[in-house]
Amino acid sequence: MSRRTLPDGRWLLCVAMALAALLPQRAAAQPTPDEIAERSLRAFYYAGADFRARVSMALVNAQGRQRRRDLTMLRKNLGTAGDQRYFIYFHSPPDVRGMTFMVWKLSEGDDDRWIFVPALNMVRRIAASDKRSSFVGSDFTYEDLSGRAVDDESHHLLGSEDLGGRRCFVLESRPKEPTDYVRRVAWIDEERWLPLKEEYFDSREQKVREFSADEVREVDGYWTVTKRTMRNLQTRHHTEVVFGEVSFDVGLEEDLFSERYLRRPPREWTR
Repeated sequence: MSRRTLPDGRWLLCVAMALAALLPQRAAAQPTPDEIAERSLRAFYYAGADFRARVSMALVNAQGRQRRRDLTMLRKNLGTAGDQRYFIYFHSPPDVRGMTFMVWKLSEGDDDRWIFVPALNMVRRIAASDKRSSFVGSDFTYEDLSGRAVDDESHHLLGSEDLGGRRCFVLESRPKEPTDYVRRVAWIDEERWLPLKEEYFDSREQKVREFSADEVREVDGYWTVTKRTMRNLQTRHHTEVVFGEVSFDVGLEEDLFSERYLRRPPREWTR
């Protein structure tokens, strides 16, 4: 049917529908800043039903001298609300061998954290106020290990950029309660949803810490950051972390994440 046989109203409707069909579908599906933050948290901290890895940490000072930490990390997701359990066993160096650390990540309220120090034969609970403290002398905090709840920050999408050949959302997040940084900018892979870079700024708008995902591999069907670095730009100290022997969906039992196993770690999972 030609244009001249269509009433003006129907002709305009046809033109509008044709133009709508030509618009990029991506624009209609653009996620909100909160959705980007949530999907990134899920991809980085919640892949699989559970997780095991042998982890090597290198703590490097401004002069290039290194201290090493070798450990096993276990993680289990509980339900769909976001609750998790973490268990870490230290293999070396000798002064921390046998030390264990456990997190109960809770969807409601503050997370619970405990550490067992063999030399003192004592389990110590870590106060919620210490969650931004250094984890065993590294440039990562206790909270960095298990992630920060999406609702603890307000999020704003700054745009999109290419980073290392990957298209990324650039997301700014500001804590709702006072902490050691006032804003964080993250480059989040638009396809895999993993954070590839993060920058932390203090109240003077100076960049104080920087995270980088140095290697990303697909393991058991999940994209995983297997090498990562956190830099303290004030002290020029940095921590390099390598995840080896990574496995997902290994069948961890919930009762493994208890004070009993802090003192007597299960050898089948920590060797």
